[in-house]
Amino acid sequence: MAALCRQVLDWHRLLPLTWAHLAWQAPRFGEQKRARAPLCRTLTTASSGGGPGGLSPAGPRKPVQEPECGRSLMWSPLEEQRAPVDGATSEREAVISSLLDMGFSDVHAHELLSIQPGTRPRHLLDIVSELILLGVNPEPVYVALKKSPQLLTLPVMHVRKRSSYLRKLGLEEGKLKRVLHCCPEVFSMHHRDVESIIRVLREKCLFTAQQVTEILYRCPHVLRADPGELEYKFQYAYFRMGVKHADVVRTGFLQYPISKTRERHTFLERLGRYQTPDKKGQTQVPNPLLKDILRVSEAEFLARTACSSAEEFEVFKKLLAREQEAESERAVAGDESPSEGDEAWEEEEL
Repeated sequence: MAALCRQVLDWHRLLPLTWAHLAWQAPRFGEQKRARAPLCRTLTTASSGGGPGGLSPAGPRKPVQEPECGRSLMWSPLEEQRAPVDGATSEREAVISSLLDMGFSDVHAHELLSIQPGTRPRHLLDIVSELILLGVNPEPVYVALKKSPQLLTLPVMHVRKRSSYLRKLGLEEGKLKRVLHCCPEVFSMHHRDVESIIRVLREKCLFTAQQVTEILYRCPHVLRADPGELEYKFQYAYFRMGVKHADVVRTGFLQYPISKTRERHTFLERLGRYQTPDKKGQTQVPNPLLKDILRVSEAEFLARTACSSAEEFEVFKKLLAREQEAESERAVAGDESPSEGDEAWEEEEL
């Protein structure tokens, strides 16, 4: 019994020291880890109970709740990080990734998206894909779209149908690359306008289907020509100069302005250096080649082909312009002259 009393007295003597030690350790617990805060609160509650019974809860313990303001402050950064990505930005990034996979450079991919304001990135990707499927490399596609941004406003189905039509004309891969570079409007033109040019070449000028394909490849600008002027240009080459179909195709004759062709051809005729072939295709003088007439500069034409001076050529061009003006006036006067019926009616009135 005496021993038990001594243990009780020792326990009561050591109890104040225990609570003092715990009170001194509480701030360190808060500094080391926030998760130990519930333990500190439990110990503080026990100490306020005044005895070891305070260590064991006497009743149901209420959960400790943090203030709403604290919870909102801790959650706001996470909400900002987890905010959904904007749909337009996500679509733009996906299109840029697809353009890079096709072979476009990073600079070209970003520039394509800003060529035509208002164009959706997905629509741009569809148009570019149709052009790439034709066998055209990314660089020519980029140049064509920079030159003609209106191509991005076309419906995808229209571009697809025009691509199919160009394939039927024989324009594929390498040939279409040149057409797209020189005349990207071939995709935006009305179908009837393209058909009218093809009809003139086939029915009026009597070129074969293969020759028409070669003309479109060598002279893509004929697609933008007036059908009547195109027919007249061929007739001038065939009947006045005696150039055959094969030579018209091979030399790219139809790409040169008719005014330039008429000036140089007529000048050579006046000098006696060019002669229209007869029905057998023969001439009394050797005619110079078309490339020496049209493909060279004016200085080279005068020095090597015409063997004449620039002053003489300038005087000739002024005289030729007066002759053409006089012919136009006579043509207009002939159209406005009264017909035989009108003359008879005027005589009766008199």
